Amino acid sequence: MPAYKDEKQNTWYCQFYYKDWQGNSKKKRKRGFKTKKEALEWESNYKLRANADMDMLLKDFVEVYFRDKDGELKERTKKNKRYMIETHVLPFFGTKKMNEISPADIIQWQNEIRSLNYSQTYLRMIQNQITALFTHAHNIYNLENNPCKKVKKMGKSDADKLDFWTKQEYDRFIETIDKGSRYFVIFEILFWTGCREGEMLALTKRDVDFENNRLSISKTYYRSGGKDIITTPKTEQSVRTIELPEFLTKEIKDYTDRVYGMENDDRLFPIVAEAVQRKFRRHIEKAGVKKIRVHSLRHSHCAYLIHQGVAPLVIKERLGHTDIKITLNTYGHLYPNQQRQVADMLNSQKENTSTD
Repeated sequence: MPAYKDEKQNTWYCQFYYKDWQGNSKKKRKRGFKTKKEALEWESNYKLRANADMDMLLKDFVEVYFRDKDGELKERTKKNKRYMIETHVLPFFGTKKMNEISPADIIQWQNEIRSLNYSQTYLRMIQNQITALFTHAHNIYNLENNPCKKVKKMGKSDADKLDFWTKQEYDRFIETIDKGSRYFVIFEILFWTGCREGEMLALTKRDVDFENNRLSISKTYYRSGGKDIITTPKTEQSVRTIELPEFLTKEIKDYTDRVYGMENDDRLFPIVAEAVQRKFRRHIEKAGVKKIRVHSLRHSHCAYLIHQGVAPLVIKERLGHTDIKITLNTYGHLYPNQQRQVADMLNSQKENTSTD
């Protein structure tokens, strides 16, 4: 990998052949480097980036993107991202060249997607997919202009209205389910721990510390292509230990004792998420409480803790959030405004000082 001296300008330049994203051989020359080392480093970095020419169609770059992300994204995440890209991005941009898509094109696309009346959170999820494509193209493959950078993102990362049950609503719901049944224990775990549905379905007997009232979350479950998949949880912070109330430990213990032949590494609940959701909907109707999703039991747990005065940092750790900002952005509006209490405290301190 040679570099060459430009004697007239007293600078260095590199000249080389490289393979583009389709495997075609191309020639490149770059002048004006102060040192030979700089020229060689630029050549090396260019070759790493240049195997995806931004003259390619967006539909072709999607394949480059998923190739690059293969070892980074979980299979379920890749499947979901592909679905959203193929459904909402490719019909509009698939046959356009990456370097010809403008901010104006992005705005027109946004307007078309908005007309489909999706929720604000789903609009943001769709937006995130096209933003990820162009960010990757800009950072890794030298796309000169990222059209998403100049356009306001559509949708919202957090819903305006967070659906959750009060404890009273949950009590009405759980009373309709046979105590001690599989589903009774499932919904008790979801409400009283705030764990995710997939985390609950991945639980084994070994994950429950019956002596110390603790639950270990280290994996998640989903079903894909007719197969049960157990994988690591959503994020590194999702791996956590949840302290259990004694009554919940007892409910889980009573349940496992009734299941004949359950081994330590057997799933506590060898069913699929759809079965949980069907049961959930059926008993919502029976209890006459407002309709929420199974995932909203996680929100309900958090709302209950906030009502009991639990600090945000403790909730963050219990829910396995990556950052305290997620906790505050999602649930911050549920905390009571304590500005009056602060003012009263300061006033009290001032009065005490005056009387000393």
